[in-house]
Amino acid sequence: MKEKGLFPVPGDALVIVDAQNDFLSGGSLAVPQGEQVIPVVNQYLELFRTRRLPVFMTRDWHPPDHVSFLARGGVWPPHCVQGTLGAAFASEIELTGKETIISKADSRDRDSYSNFEETDLEDRLKNLGVRRVFLGGLATDYCVLNTVKDALKLGFEVVLLTDITRAVNVKPGDGERAEEEMIAQGARPADYGAVASRR
Repeated sequence: MKEKGLFPVPGDALVIVDAQNDFLSGGSLAVPQGEQVIPVVNQYLELFRTRRLPVFMTRDWHPPDHVSFLARGGVWPPHCVQGTLGAAFASEIELTGKETIISKADSRDRDSYSNFEETDLEDRLKNLGVRRVFLGGLATDYCVLNTVKDALKLGFEVVLLTDITRAVNVKPGDGERAEEEMIAQGARPADYGAVASRR
């Protein structure tokens, strides 16, 4: 059951994970039904802007010969290569330019799924006095899972936005297992109806 009474307040931040073209329909590493999250992402963006709370947009930002790519023995096709259309945020996302962008996995020989690994996301959140993150995006079983796990380890409360999270599901059920793991470790699942409610 998803919890009620999670309306965002000072000390909260929104983190949208990797809503990039290559992870949407037609992209080189499309997440099934990934494009369905975009309208709801826009609702969350509006809610947090109205409350004047910080918004972070994370992205894969790979060099052309990244270690995760098949040509170098990795497991993924080339995706989210720096400066390409595939690496851009979906054009339907209503960005204002005031969002903080966090780029990860931007070194040729190092891969990472967590947006806290080798980025300044932790410092930026703490400098803003953020104690709780509302987090969702693509994909449940990789970058969302690892970012949530690290956020919890670093002492942040996490609200997992299940309605803007979709899984790759390399193995059937990967997404469901990832969500269960995040909740077991302390993430609180919620959807827009719960988050936008003042109850």
